[in-house]
Amino acid sequence: MDALTPTSVDSALSTAVLTAARAAKDAQPALARLHRGTKDRLLLAMADALVARTEEIVAANARDLEAADAAGMAAGLRDRLALDPQRVSSIAQQLRDAAALPDPVGEVVRGSVLDNGLELREVRVPMGVIGMVYEARPNVTVDAAGLALKAGSAVVLRGGSAALHSNTALIAVLRSVLADHDLPEDLIVGIDAHGREGVDVLMRARGLVDVLIPRGGAGLIRRVVEHSLVPVIETGTGKTHVLVDASADLDQAVEIVANAKTQRVGVCNALETLLVHRDIAGEALPRLAAPLAEAGVRFHADEEASAFLAESGTGAEVIPAVEEDWETEYLALDLAVKVVADLDQALAHIREHSTGHTESILTRDSVSQHRFLTEVDSAVVMANASTRFSDGGEFGFGAEIGISTQKLHARGPMGLREITASKWLVVGQGQSRP
Repeated sequence: MDALTPTSVDSALSTAVLTAARAAKDAQPALARLHRGTKDRLLLAMADALVARTEEIVAANARDLEAADAAGMAAGLRDRLALDPQRVSSIAQQLRDAAALPDPVGEVVRGSVLDNGLELREVRVPMGVIGMVYEARPNVTVDAAGLALKAGSAVVLRGGSAALHSNTALIAVLRSVLADHDLPEDLIVGIDAHGREGVDVLMRARGLVDVLIPRGGAGLIRRVVEHSLVPVIETGTGKTHVLVDASADLDQAVEIVANAKTQRVGVCNALETLLVHRDIAGEALPRLAAPLAEAGVRFHADEEASAFLAESGTGAEVIPAVEEDWETEYLALDLAVKVVADLDQALAHIREHSTGHTESILTRDSVSQHRFLTEVDSAVVMANASTRFSDGGEFGFGAEIGISTQKLHARGPMGLREITASKWLVVGQGQSRP
């Protein structure tokens, strides 16, 4: 299919999506011409507008939550979907944080003067039009729009039917601020109304959309990666691991593990598989389990871990782990638990089952720490810290557009620099190639 021609299946829908993408492409040059100060004032005005219209946004979100409850949406996903005044304020703050960051556009990556006198500079430039495909995460609507605008790009947003009313309200607020600043509203366009078929069209909008970023469950990401004709930056599911090593400080480990699992369960950097070194499992597992069980965590434990947990006296709900548990991103109060004989077995388990997102070791042994940081091949690898820190905001990026688990162009939390491209500027004084 020609990416710029409506499909024969539903030409009206296809035309609508492609028209939206073309509108974003046509609008983008107006943004690319802006200086940093203007873009920052725009983001700050958007933050203020979100706060001012909080009641309207929360009311729209309530309609989505009502539908989610009727459909029996899982608790973790519902948590991602939910907005309240505090969360709207936090989303607005992400825009303010992004405004405070350096503008990557125009930054010189490298440069030199050739022997023939040609001056070379590689500079960061806007990507152009960024397409975002995500699910039930209205905060992504604002994060993606804000970061794209700061990086000089227009954005096409498809946030899914579960957040239709929330996303519609948020996009309306952001577009109104663009209009107030005499900028094209089509710098931010949403295509939620066109459903899954709209995504199919967007994935074929090569020439209109410069890059597509899927953010959500494994099925969504796989679908986009396997079928998109538009270049894709792949974000991954967060089947994260924490290894409690033999030398771990258990007081510290109890706090870190509880935070990694229960601080917010429905996010990609929440702990999903806990590995405990056999030498300390008898002492460590009961202590680790106590706050988790109190929070309502259910343990999917291997045989050794089950025995220690059964004797812990914590009242923990324990069920035998099956192979599927090592492959599951629960996004819920469920945790896979395995006792490992040593660091080598832990590393082998992570290599086999990791999605390449985030892993952490809790240890006081410098050799074990070095091996873990060196040998684990994930986008973010930590020592003695909660996996919940694997986040663009926590990394000081202002916000993130996703966490890339691929190895081309961008890896890990993606902030402003990761959503720019580059071009070469060549300045001569009349040189011709001999």
